[in-house]
Amino acid sequence: MSIQVLLVEDDDLLAKRIQSHFAQTEFEIQVDNTGANALTLIQQTGNTDMPISLAIIDIVLPATDGLELAKEINTLTDIGVIMLSSRDSQADRIAGLAQGADDYVCKPVDLLELELRMRALYKRISQSNDEDESEEFIEYADFKLHPDNRTLLNQHGEESRLTEAEHKVLICLIANAGKATSREKISEDIGQPDWSPNDRTVDVLVGRLRKKLGDEKDQKRIVTVRGKGYMLST
Repeated sequence: MSIQVLLVEDDDLLAKRIQSHFAQTEFEIQVDNTGANALTLIQQTGNTDMPISLAIIDIVLPATDGLELAKEINTLTDIGVIMLSSRDSQADRIAGLAQGADDYVCKPVDLLELELRMRALYKRISQSNDEDESEEFIEYADFKLHPDNRTLLNQHGEESRLTEAEHKVLICLIANAGKATSREKISEDIGQPDWSPNDRTVDVLVGRLRKKLGDEKDQKRIVTVRGKGYMLST
């Protein structure tokens, strides 16, 4: 069975290299050179036998901003998103993850690295979907998490969709509720053990979760334990 991937990349040479690399794999690459049709393509395949499972998006695009496109895709769909960028600073990666991306790959693109990251992300998504079949929702304190579509109902009754990475972080915190969980442990549980303890990626994911949980200044569901990590309060 082929896995449908949408590549949003205006560099024709790079797009052809990626298509050529994956031609003999289960990944079938569709290309949108401008980003103008990306969301339409994803939605059109959503109810077919061949839905798009992953999107690889260049940050700099001629028809739209890659970060805004990632945010829109994250808001309206459940597919995995990997950002591509020639900018490799921690701030740039954090910007991509803050808009809902699950991973970030720097240019020049190492095709083997890209393939490994795609396989890892697809595996996490597939495992999550398999586990979801036996559960209706997870209820903790004053919020509910529906694993089937990674939908969160927070303490204020507001509903939002979690990215795969956000979902994994929240599951990790629920599993360790009442005790501090280190950034290293969170990174391992969401499938990114190579992230440095000083990397702010986990902090960004926690920040996004706090907003979706409806945390307020004087009432935080996720609390910071100085020197130890994060803890989900009861």
